[in-house]
Amino acid sequence: QVQVVESGGGLVQPGGSLTLSCAASISILSANAMAWYRQVPGKERDLVARIKNVGIPKYADSVKGRFTISRDNAKNTVSLRMNSLKPEDTAVYYCNLNLGLHDYWGQGARVTVSS
Repeated sequence: QVQVVESGGGLVQPGGSLTLSCAASISILSANAMAWYRQVPGKERDLVARIKNVGIPKYADSVKGRFTISRDNAKNTVSLRMNSLKPEDTAVYYCNLNLGLHDYWGQGARVTVSS
């Protein structure tokens, strides 16, 4: 059973930083890609950042220059470093592991950016 578990959400002031972590139960080298998505109530889940085994990570325009996705293949973890956070970054963040036809999701980590 493939599992992914997020951690690191919380409350942060505007301009602050937060790091989310995602731990996978399998080798992330077997995944097509690892990604972070976010969702706010009433809206679709949107891609924030994606990283593959090779190549350059992809970011949503709204987070370019502020967020950084990274991976630790030895630990089977993926992290999302979020800097210069804005109130509009408030959402539930989900880790995604893609194995071709199958997507596996974590339970979500709530991030609230507020003063």
